[in-house]
Amino acid sequence: MAEPKWATYRVRAHNIAAESENKIHDDTVARQYGFSGGLVPGIVVYGYLTRPVVERLGMEWLGCGTAAARFVQPCYEDEEISVIAEPDASASILTLSLTAQRPDGTVCARGTATMPAAAATPPPLHRFPVADVPANPPPASASTLAPGTPLGTLTLSVDEENGSSFAASIRDDLPLYRGRGGVVHPALLLGLANHVLVQSVELGPWIHSASEVTHYSAARYGDRISLRGSVAERFDRKGHEFVVLDLLVLAEPARPVQHIRHTAIYKPRKAV
Repeated sequence: MAEPKWATYRVRAHNIAAESENKIHDDTVARQYGFSGGLVPGIVVYGYLTRPVVERLGMEWLGCGTAAARFVQPCYEDEEISVIAEPDASASILTLSLTAQRPDGTVCARGTATMPAAAATPPPLHRFPVADVPANPPPASASTLAPGTPLGTLTLSVDEENGSSFAASIRDDLPLYRGRGGVVHPALLLGLANHVLVQSVELGPWIHSASEVTHYSAARYGDRISLRGSVAERFDRKGHEFVVLDLLVLAEPARPVQHIRHTAIYKPRKAV
């Protein structure tokens, strides 16, 4: 029997960070960088990309699947975004090509998701030591974001109310993100990578540009979560200054949840 066709997921984009400290999500500031308005956060667009994957594969994918996303064009408030999931028939494991696009066909994000036979082996914990959060974060620069620089460890608990509210804010109505014992949305977990960067260095407007995520287990409401990591790379490209973070999400005391490779433009060039 043929594989059922994956349905296109459609959602109205919502800028959940319009009032955040990162003013790239503010209409006035974003226009100074050549955008039409405040950017819908990358983690939200990532959440849109995961929606058809989780709807079909559910806890299996959240427990051992992988995802990668690259944000190529901005999404703006109230735009209709279509997410198309297309299986790769030539791959040895279930591999999906994911595309988020506007009604005119402009691609906002591209990604992939895979469903391996078993979870990958997590990286060794000693690569991710606990580090203090700086009381006065230094300005983001080539020296303060040099490869190998540790990032302050983030710890928190996500309760049912906060987790469900986040899922609702990105307009994801899947039942597994609701109720006691519900699953923490993968986009919320990815958002922790942004928080680790923000608490470690002082930033102006900045842009989340790409992420690669490997799942080892699902985080649930009430879990005590920690995020540890360091700077993996720093480079300049086309007038932008980039940083790549190497991060491990744990459900305490030490259950691996996700490994994240997180790329951000920490100092975007301004429009000429």
